[in-house]
Amino acid sequence: MTDETGAAGAVRTATDNRAAQIAARTGYLINGVLHLLIAYIIFRVAIGSGHGDADQSGALATLAETKGGFLALWGVAVALVPLTLWRLAETVLGLHPSEHHEAHRDPDDFLVVNRLKALGLAVVYAAVAAMAVQFALGSRHSSAERSVGLSIWLMRSPEGKALLAVIGLGVTALGCYYAFKGASRRFRDDLTISGGRLLTVLGVCGHVAEGLVLAGAGVLVVVASIRADPSKATGLDGAVKALGQAPFGSVLIGIAAAGFAAYGMYSFALTRYARM
Repeated sequence: MTDETGAAGAVRTATDNRAAQIAARTGYLINGVLHLLIAYIIFRVAIGSGHGDADQSGALATLAETKGGFLALWGVAVALVPLTLWRLAETVLGLHPSEHHEAHRDPDDFLVVNRLKALGLAVVYAAVAAMAVQFALGSRHSSAERSVGLSIWLMRSPEGKALLAVIGLGVTALGCYYAFKGASRRFRDDLTISGGRLLTVLGVCGHVAEGLVLAGAGVLVVVASIRADPSKATGLDGAVKALGQAPFGSVLIGIAAAGFAAYGMYSFALTRYARM
């Protein structure tokens, strides 16, 4: 590969820093904790003993209610910053930028679609970090409320409705990709090891479950834009609650809870085995 100068060269230098790599890996730990909390909320919904928001805002609200919740929320925000910056670096340099010296780096790492996925993840991590700060400061609006508010604003114009539909289709596509990535076991390409039986099971179940729920959330956004009904655009929480309306709804919600828990534990493994 050719030497890079300017901004790209500075980003490359940053990704070569061992401390930066360790800090980014810490973000996976936090992501795992949040997924386990979401799984806990979903499970409580499944057994009818809870009505919390089954999404990142619900997980943050659960943290806020614990002893030392204020510090925990700030810890989430701070820990997600390096991972956000790492995803931005991947947007600029391609996936797994710390491996740029390796002779057999996968050409797929440089594809535009993979750079865009890295950018999308950076946006998600940044949004969760910002939400954690807001929760720590006492502003505790749920993700569903924010999604509905954004939908109401966009639906004020035909262009906004079209943009909302595009967003919904994008989320649906991302969810389908996650499910496919899990079912095809392509997530193993992101690991420094081949993956044993337990890690493979966690990766498959976690990616498929999260992908299907995410795809459901995207479909709800598309429906909201078509029907001009912003109340339908309630994100992950709405997708989980919609499962409860289906036949064997409690069973489906329970499976979703298990899947999110699996992804949480898979995220813990990423703190050590993720390709950076």
